[in-house]
Amino acid sequence: MAEAPRSYTIQGRNVTLPCVVREASSGAATYLVNAATARRLLPGPEFDLVELWPGYALASIACIDYKDNDLGDYNEISIAFFVRERGAARGFPVIGPVSDFFRARLPTYIHRLPVNQAFTCEAGRTIWGFPKVVHEIDFAYGARRVVCTWRAEGQHVFTFSVPRGGNQRMPDTSLLTYSYLEGAPYRTAFTSGAEGVGFHLGGATLELGTHPIAGELRGLGFPRRALVSTWMEKMHGRFEAPEKL
Repeated sequence: MAEAPRSYTIQGRNVTLPCVVREASSGAATYLVNAATARRLLPGPEFDLVELWPGYALASIACIDYKDNDLGDYNEISIAFFVRERGAARGFPVIGPVSDFFRARLPTYIHRLPVNQAFTCEAGRTIWGFPKVVHEIDFAYGARRVVCTWRAEGQHVFTFSVPRGGNQRMPDTSLLTYSYLEGAPYRTAFTSGAEGVGFHLGGATLELGTHPIAGELRGLGFPRRALVSTWMEKMHGRFEAPEKL
């Protein structure tokens, strides 16, 4: 496997890998979505969707407020599908995906990754092939809930919220995500841990707007009840160099 360079110059600034996240806050939720629609959104044949049962794939929505990060202070939204490399062992239906999900063994393919700053947009696209674009992303912190609003080209995409609070600690966990860089599939390893973590069955709310991306989400079956939602008050992590499959 070919490994990408570990140092880049982005907009006149040097970025050396791994990219370290020293502090962030994050809310996320996992959903079941229409597998046939999700499969059409994958750009290549290298990955298989993880289906909890036939016809229903696992997807996540996450909103991240990066506060101290090698790529800056910025807001980000992730829409991702849980996938496996084609040909990888699937395990038992239902039990296998559920077990792998709760053990953080399921990689993701990031379908959309808007951010609200130009530097991290260019860095993410250049280094990892992440599908970053610059859109409006705002956070509103309440005592009990955090609300994230996404607007693109002057139109409302969605408003997403999760319960705030939690006293659990998530130990550092190694994960994988996939992307395409110059048309080729890559995997990126990253590590994440957090304090002030809360878990909920359901818990998230999603209000879709008028932008075409909202229409795409409706085609996947949104809005619908989340399976689980998570809030991480103080998250940290690191992103390694991408590796070509």
